[in-house]
Amino acid sequence: MNNTISELAASIRSIPDYPKPGIIFRDITTLLGNPRAFRRAVDELVQPYAGTKIDKIAGMEARGFILGGAVAHQLSSGFVPIRKKGKLPHETVRIAYSLEYGVDEMEMHRDAVQPGEKVILVDDLIATGGTAVGATKLLRQIGAEVVGACFVIDLPDLGGRKKLEDLGVVVHTLVEFSGH
Repeated sequence: MNNTISELAASIRSIPDYPKPGIIFRDITTLLGNPRAFRRAVDELVQPYAGTKIDKIAGMEARGFILGGAVAHQLSSGFVPIRKKGKLPHETVRIAYSLEYGVDEMEMHRDAVQPGEKVILVDDLIATGGTAVGATKLLRQIGAEVVGACFVIDLPDLGGRKKLEDLGVVVHTLVEFSGH
């Protein structure tokens, strides 16, 4: 593990038994509150796409908004929020997706991405992949070209990265934690 990655990992708080016993919650609010770690994380998320024309960054509610907004700024791209059902005021497209504990729906404005636009999906963490797979399918449903997905944290034991890669999405992550 290089110094940057180990510094980022050290800036993430681990909370045992949250939201239920046996789960270790990886809390990036400590990373976000550390100016150096936040800057480094954004720089590392942007790095694979530097010099590439990316039209939009799609961030998933809620931490994906923070990271995605910063990535969009760095890449001079637009930002598209992907939200939980019922939170957007204009005409939307919606998809149901699987969560670890059930099913939910997410949506985005129908006119947020034009067919053929190159989009990168951004969130704080990929675990089982349900949300990221749902977001990818939603973006493709309106004609976006999903050129990649990036996350600060990967929980590889839960298999989400592989599910995205099986859809042909290139996945970029910064830190891995074993377990749930």
